[in-house]
Amino acid sequence: MLTTKSLIERFELRLVTGESGLNKTIKNTDISRPGLEMAGYFSHYASDRIQLLGTTELSFYNLLPDEERKGRMRKLCRPETPAIIVTRDLEPPTELIKAAEENNTPLFESSAATTQLMSRLTTFLEHNLARTTSLHGVLVDVYGVGVLITGDSGIGKSETALELVKRGHRLVADDNVEISEISKDELIGKPPKLIEHLLEIRGLGIINVMTLFGAGSILTEKRLRLNIHLENWHEGKLYDRVGLDEEKLRILDNKITKKTIPVRPGRNVAVIIEVAAMNYRLNIMGINTAEEFNDRLNAEILRNGNHNKEN
Repeated sequence: MLTTKSLIERFELRLVTGESGLNKTIKNTDISRPGLEMAGYFSHYASDRIQLLGTTELSFYNLLPDEERKGRMRKLCRPETPAIIVTRDLEPPTELIKAAEENNTPLFESSAATTQLMSRLTTFLEHNLARTTSLHGVLVDVYGVGVLITGDSGIGKSETALELVKRGHRLVADDNVEISEISKDELIGKPPKLIEHLLEIRGLGIINVMTLFGAGSILTEKRLRLNIHLENWHEGKLYDRVGLDEEKLRILDNKITKKTIPVRPGRNVAVIIEVAAMNYRLNIMGINTAEEFNDRLNAEILRNGNHNKEN
């Protein structure tokens, strides 16, 4: 649960009044600059958001007649409002201080520029209030691509991750990956604190990757881009041999590219994952080898068909 109190140290805020409201829960990731409200329009006032007052809002407020000022600030300070922040070291109006004190609304001062603080607050709230889930798997950073390795227990996910770390890539999480939906098309994975930096290898036990391979071998979090699903090789199953099949793994409301890799003795899964990550990077740059091969094949078939007709 995220409370107003958690903002003070992180954003270097100075409390003016409303200390009794510091335990208010922050539920909305959006931030408001109440310009219309300063003009008296409260019909659609988003009172459950953090409110930022900068030079624009306060300079307009100072132009209001004295009889209107008090009412505006009373309407601005609601029981559900988590905080009001006055930026740029501006002095909060007396009417605002009194209204915040009466309604137990935390009122802060900040030295930061309004737009800069708004951006930082939004990023912070999106990360901390994002929808979350957890998946059984291993998350590694391979050539800058966040690769989620999934598969049945005992298939070799952790052993593959160890081989990738030895080859210079970075471990994010083993066994359990906590995933946050930061935005519509962004998933961030990280390890539970209890098993951070740890890797379980059957027959060997738990190893500390950072201790063995150094700080450059781990990451605290990574954006998920690609899912490599490992499964035992089934002789009767047809596997994609060209790369045209489009599989997706759905996580919360997002989908990421999925590749199913059959596992059997003699296959170097770590190398296959490296190539899959490099190929994914080419795909997002607009280079798709499978499609190019398919176009080349279709052109050859068409050429041969026309040649046969001529003969």
